[in-house]
Amino acid sequence: MSISRRLIAIVALLLAPTATVAQSGPPAMPVGVAEPLAKRVTQWDEYSGRFEAVASVEVRSRVSGFIDKLDFRDGQLVEAGDLLFVIDKRPFEIAVESAAAEVARTKAQVELAEAQVDRGASLIRSKTITDQEFDTRKANLNVARAQQKAAEAGLKSAELNLEWTDVRAPISGRISDRKVDAGNLISGGQTGATLLATIVTIDPIRFVFDISEADHLRYTRLILSGALASSRDGANPVRIRLSDETDWTRTGKVDFVDNAMTARSGTIRVRALVDNKDQLLTPGVFGRLQLFGGEYDALLIPDSAVISDQARKIVFIVNKDNVVQAKPVTLGQIVDGLRVVRSGLEPTDRVVLDGLANPLVRPGAKVVPQKGEIVAKAK
Repeated sequence: MSISRRLIAIVALLLAPTATVAQSGPPAMPVGVAEPLAKRVTQWDEYSGRFEAVASVEVRSRVSGFIDKLDFRDGQLVEAGDLLFVIDKRPFEIAVESAAAEVARTKAQVELAEAQVDRGASLIRSKTITDQEFDTRKANLNVARAQQKAAEAGLKSAELNLEWTDVRAPISGRISDRKVDAGNLISGGQTGATLLATIVTIDPIRFVFDISEADHLRYTRLILSGALASSRDGANPVRIRLSDETDWTRTGKVDFVDNAMTARSGTIRVRALVDNKDQLLTPGVFGRLQLFGGEYDALLIPDSAVISDQARKIVFIVNKDNVVQAKPVTLGQIVDGLRVVRSGLEPTDRVVLDGLANPLVRPGAKVVPQKGEIVAKAK
């Protein structure tokens, strides 16, 4: 054998194992797999909104006058009936005295007219006075009685105006800062009255939010099917958290659904009533709300098993030949630490849980599945 043939044979022997390895490919990677957790879950739809006071009142005086004193601290909690402002009472006390004097005068006139009528009754029988004169006496009595009633009404009005010089809180809640100070002249009455302060209720408080047309139609269909109670007829529960909170610790109930969609935004206004005994919730504060949307059977997987592929969400599964496949999925909410899969998975699918960071674990790759388990977090 020539030297050249020997070299070719040696090179062939050296390359033979390498070629065999290249043809066999990389070894199958072990991955943890488990079937999705089937569970009946409660649907909670999430919305943004803000808190509003159940009632808000502008404090104004019914009578005009000079502010004599203030009897509250800016921003304090007040109860209905608490004294807030005092208007100079002197002009109104004088008006009461004048009205009382007018009542006394008209009362005396009534007594005089009654005496004249009584005397006239005996005189008419003896023909001492004419029928016309007696009728005049009776008319004078009626006029005197009417004047007495008018005077008594004037006295009540004067007493009421005097009472209104004490401006009291119409509702319980938290008062704003004062809009006027002592010594200022204010206007009262039904029109053009001076704004003195505002009061908003604190407990309970409302959470106002908007739901989309699609959600509104979905709720309506659930109500018509009997799967969900109407918020107009009942009080569906809600859960609420603030922007700096992670848990849905606050609860409430829907107490109002508007009667029409807003044409500009395509949404409908909904309102929930929430307890605020700790007074942490303030009107105007933003928050997040979860609205009860019924119950349904769902498949759940860990959020870590979901892969983002541009705009899609996919999950790797292992088929019966132990080959990785990618399945697009539609996701839902988080329940007990697991992600709800609305569509795209079957209950018998073996979902890849571990090994996703390995670049060799990709669609079409052969793997060695190792059975795992998906467990929901305890509440």
